[in-house]
Amino acid sequence: MTTIATAQATSTAAPAAFFAKWADMATWPEWNNDTEWVRLDGPFAQGASGTLKPKGGPEVPFIVERLSDREFVDVSKLIGARLIFDHQVASDAEGTTVTVTVSIEGPLRWFWTKVLGADLAKSVEPDLRALVAAAEAVLV
Repeated sequence: MTTIATAQATSTAAPAAFFAKWADMATWPEWNNDTEWVRLDGPFAQGASGTLKPKGGPEVPFIVERLSDREFVDVSKLIGARLIFDHQVASDAEGTTVTVTVSIEGPLRWFWTKVLGADLAKSVEPDLRALVAAAEAVLV
């Protein structure tokens, strides 16, 4: 497995606010600049599948591989590789810490890292900042 990027942010929003944003996939383009649209086939639950359309790219199928009260992992299926977005939340007296790690695995990971890696690495941190702002806006 190859890690492409990791970003972390602290927020005043509760973990549930982040899960609400992740579950409302139709609104992902509001805080994820690289995404044109996302469709989930059914409820936001472990094992659910869907399709997303990155800006300038083809439609990509994905699956919600893991979902708990502290973790949301979605995996996009590429030819010869799996692109993994691992979202972790932790809460304490200081607030909520959100960590997003993007990684890739599979025999063609070298190819997809070359094609997608730099753009993904540049977008993870700004997208996380925009997600935090969207989650915190719910508090107002």
